[in-house]
Amino acid sequence: MPNPRLAARYAKSLLDLSLEQGQLEQVYADMQWLNAVCKASRDFVNMLRSPVISSDKKIKIAEAVTNGKISVLTTSFNKLLMNKHRESNLPEIATAFIAQYKAYKKIFTLKLTTATPVSDAIQQEIISQVKKTSVMQQIELETTVDEKLIGGFVLQAGDQLIDASIAYDLRQIARQFDNNDFIYKVR
Repeated sequence: MPNPRLAARYAKSLLDLSLEQGQLEQVYADMQWLNAVCKASRDFVNMLRSPVISSDKKIKIAEAVTNGKISVLTTSFNKLLMNKHRESNLPEIATAFIAQYKAYKKIFTLKLTTATPVSDAIQQEIISQVKKTSVMQQIELETTVDEKLIGGFVLQAGDQLIDASIAYDLRQIARQFDNNDFIYKVR
């Protein structure tokens, strides 16, 4: 069962500990790796959530999966989670840690959706325009392709959305026809 408050607390504790020990970048890389493993392997997540498998076996399985791939601090954190019976929240904690790391480093994630794939030059131009017109200076750009847009783009930065797609324009025109904006009302 998702528990975002618990995930945020554990992620904050791990962030503070990694800052204290000077291992922030290593733990961030570990959490990205664990997040990718959780997304790629449903069996791993099911093992973490299984009430049938004992904590000792979960620790051994997790060590076998992560052996040599994550730092000692992250390994100790995983053992702590398993000893406290919070291992089922590891995917959420990893996601929360990544979000808190980005907030700490003031890294903004922009989501660009286009009708066709865009070149690296266009992506860099979009990033430079956003840097010029906002306080965002460190930007990660996530791109997706959605053919339903027909043309143009949709750019999302946090809770702000710029919809410059042809599909949006067509919806606006259809709305105007529905409201009879083109017919003068005489009374």
